[in-house]
Amino acid sequence: MLRGLTALLALTLSACASLSPAQRDRASAIAAAARSQQIDCAAADACAQASPLHALGGQALAASTPEQPRHYAVILDRGPDALLARINLIRSATHSLDLQTYIFDEDDAGKLVLDELLAAARRGVRVRLLLDQLAALRHIDTLAALSGVHVNFEVKLYNPVLHRARITYPRYVLAAACCWRRLNQRMHTKLLLADGQVGISGGRNYQDDYYDWDDEYNFRDRDVLVAGPVADVMGTDFEVFWSDRRSVPVERLADVGQRIIDDGVPALPPIEFERPQRAQAMRDAAADNAQIQERLVAHAIQVGAVRYISDTPDKHRENAENNALASDSLRNLITHSREEVMLQTPYLVLSKSAQQLFRGLHDRPDPPRVIVSTNSLAATDAFIAYALSYKYKRRYLREFGFNIYEYKPFPADAPIDIAATGASLPDLGLEGLVERDDRAHPNSVQGGGLAESRRGEGPDRNSVIYRQRYRQPLAREYAAIRYARRRSNEPVPLKRAGVRIGMHAKSMVIDERIGVIGTHNFDPRGDHYNTESAVVIDDPVFARALADSIRRDIAPANSWVIARRDKPPIFSGLEYSIAKISEHLPLFDLWPVRYATSYEFVPGPDCPSPLYRTDPGFRACYKPVGDFPEVNLGVKSLTTRIFTAFGAGLAPIL
Repeated sequence: MLRGLTALLALTLSACASLSPAQRDRASAIAAAARSQQIDCAAADACAQASPLHALGGQALAASTPEQPRHYAVILDRGPDALLARINLIRSATHSLDLQTYIFDEDDAGKLVLDELLAAARRGVRVRLLLDQLAALRHIDTLAALSGVHVNFEVKLYNPVLHRARITYPRYVLAAACCWRRLNQRMHTKLLLADGQVGISGGRNYQDDYYDWDDEYNFRDRDVLVAGPVADVMGTDFEVFWSDRRSVPVERLADVGQRIIDDGVPALPPIEFERPQRAQAMRDAAADNAQIQERLVAHAIQVGAVRYISDTPDKHRENAENNALASDSLRNLITHSREEVMLQTPYLVLSKSAQQLFRGLHDRPDPPRVIVSTNSLAATDAFIAYALSYKYKRRYLREFGFNIYEYKPFPADAPIDIAATGASLPDLGLEGLVERDDRAHPNSVQGGGLAESRRGEGPDRNSVIYRQRYRQPLAREYAAIRYARRRSNEPVPLKRAGVRIGMHAKSMVIDERIGVIGTHNFDPRGDHYNTESAVVIDDPVFARALADSIRRDIAPANSWVIARRDKPPIFSGLEYSIAKISEHLPLFDLWPVRYATSYEFVPGPDCPSPLYRTDPGFRACYKPVGDFPEVNLGVKSLTTRIFTAFGAGLAPIL
């Protein structure tokens, strides 16, 4: 007992240990002295690569007036295109690059972007990198090396708990005990801004699985590139974050600073890619203006005014409930909808204010249709969040009138480049059988076709709970539960193997007139804890393009429909009443029969096209496929029901 208390005391003291002001100044001075001042280019434009993508910014600004701003917008649906746009913009920057993100990993995608940022700094571009502490790179040595790598390169971490850049599991427990609210206050805002003219914002972080580069699990995500006057607003917002006291230079944090004081600034090791040929192919593509034109610029949509709405660090002040600017703006858009709201979110866990909004919307005499695209249990990377969504399906369908579509883990027609993942899959001769995306990279197979064909191979043991290469617990959205038991919040095991796809896009379309692409999951975390941002474009052409993208995601090949299960032959009213009462219990929601289940579309002569769940012919064209289709039922099915029964208290942090 005494030994345990002694160990706990030692851990507490070491975890809370910080550098003195003098030590912080010393570490900063060492880092500053180590920074190279060599500039590889003497040209006024910093030897920037000519780019038709970057040129959109100048064209939009030239065509704009204060009364009539003009912009170009490019929806970045495909992961490789999203990475290509980032690399090309970094290379084309002439004076400044500002990058703000939640996750920045040290895998191939992260290393490639980091290497390109360093190259930009060395040719004379000012580079500022602002990362949330809980998901900022993997190694102290990397952060220490970056603190002194170049005079044009700066790195800050947002809201570092315990005065450290990295925290271990025990330190996380301590932080949760002493500083729970601050621990949960994360910077979820994501932005890349080049020269104050062209910006990218949306759902993607800097990690392989956001760009179709993971051989096990990838996200179906979405960003938007905007060029024009709104970039100035983005720059102002970045400055607010950068200058906030919560944004701390890495060399002034205890672990990084002590490393620098003890041994000086370490050298940044040479970049080594897990798949160097793929990284080189991306570099080559970024230098090819013909590809930039074809894959990106050709899809630019000319629009008028663009709004960038963003929470500021003021959201993390004490009693700052009125500073949720992003949440308030999005709710206001929904409130003024008339015909249809399309909502896409990976985690359907609604805050109380969002529930009140949608309940009021549904109670209108002529309510708008609400379409929700989200994850299934088989596709999600956060099964605890799914369990809370599963608990409230009756409420979502009956009281809010939602039409819910849950994404399949192996979608047959998704904008995913399976070939880019590097997965070792056999050549199955699918040429011509799988629909191709006209924007696909040559020789890539689209959708989940390869995975779909691998039936009968047994549960996907290598890519889920039994995986050898365990992901960091900091690699997902849910900071508050990310340090739970190692296997508690990974994707569930499936009945068959393949490269799994999970929904991560956060988008909205109002009346096919207003399109929104951003970072907000429309959940309690976004309302109360995370800073969020979104690009809002009031333009019917853009809105229809975004709506078409979401409609592709909810098509039968890619999603299941959630609808009420068939009523029992007897006592259906009693069963419904008991289930409703059970659902409202914060604990012990143990009623085994849920209101809704998943349905699959069955086309035929009498069912030529998909129907909404409220259509009279729905049950004739759809068959029930169970509550958790594709899932290898077992422990995770049981734990999903356990969290459904006992996890309602987690909703505020989910």
